[in-house]
Amino acid sequence: MQVGVPKEIKAAEARVGLTPAGARELVAHGHRVFVETNAGAAAGFADEAYTAQGAEILDSAEAVFDAAEMIVKVKEPQPVEYKRLRADQLLFTYLHLAPDAEQTQGLIDSGCVAIAYETVTGANGGLPLLSPMSEVAGRLSVQAGAAALENVTGGAGVLLGGVPGVPPAKVTVIGGGVVGTNALRMAVGLGAHVTVVDKSIDRLRELDELYGSRLTTLYSNTENLESAVTEADLVIGAVLLPGAAAPKLVTRGMIAGMRPGSAVVDVAIDQGGCFETSRPTSHAEPTYTVDGVVHYCVTNMPGCVARTSTFALTNATLPYVLQLADKGYKQALTDNSHLAAGLNVHKGQVTHEAVASNLGHTYVPAADALAH
Repeated sequence: MQVGVPKEIKAAEARVGLTPAGARELVAHGHRVFVETNAGAAAGFADEAYTAQGAEILDSAEAVFDAAEMIVKVKEPQPVEYKRLRADQLLFTYLHLAPDAEQTQGLIDSGCVAIAYETVTGANGGLPLLSPMSEVAGRLSVQAGAAALENVTGGAGVLLGGVPGVPPAKVTVIGGGVVGTNALRMAVGLGAHVTVVDKSIDRLRELDELYGSRLTTLYSNTENLESAVTEADLVIGAVLLPGAAAPKLVTRGMIAGMRPGSAVVDVAIDQGGCFETSRPTSHAEPTYTVDGVVHYCVTNMPGCVARTSTFALTNATLPYVLQLADKGYKQALTDNSHLAAGLNVHKGQVTHEAVASNLGHTYVPAADALAH
């Protein structure tokens, strides 16, 4: 198969879809790999690193899209990119379609086959291709939140860990999944007073056993959530409904009840965000203020640590890329139901139920789509 890796063009996105080592594995399996020139430069991978592993460098994104049967990316295709996709071409990347009607329609119109990293499931549960970036984003959320609390960004001037004689900041993490666990790990490590809110008693029990008195656990109901948010200096939104739009758990009223200069970080913004006051931002302009509260809502948080993120992502995606390339997508999806769960759009049909429901499209099960 001919595999294409274009340079990412989303604002301030420095990751790349495949490391040179990943390209080497594909070439060893008998596939051709086409990489756009400088696609990996911002992550520290020169063109020569790819050619040394057998990949071929092309001078434009158009050339890569034209040459490739499968496109391997990081972020969702931008409008100019989904217009380059063609019928039957395979796209493997993060998509986050549920809140994005325009992109979904673009993929439908292209006739391509689009598999989303974030809805591929794991044999033991979980989302194995979302997890590595969730780990990065969770850890980054605390760094971003700490910066948002500084006076220079409009924050109240609060240090997360405090100092002797001055209490630490209060941090609330909403969601105890991969993002939330990595966020609270960082916040606890910095010495903050950390509360995690989740609806799973089993998960809260696990976190309580891990962190003991260093962490406060709260069951998620409206009263507990409201008090945990309004009393916090920093709130990190880390909720996820796989493939679906994030629930708006934090209301405008809760935000208004926070102390001026407090901060929120919405890691769920890719799926529409879990704060009513959230709107997407970029690394170039990462924050804005609503009711005196600093909001950080960057949609591609791991893009600012591109080298770490690219290694972590390729480690997770490469086995699936090889399956798709070695077998062809139909056989690969037929053989691997967990990979098939990633199929979101197939030749003009929406094949993920949550996406179809959220955007008002007809849902066609992946098995039915693949049968034709």
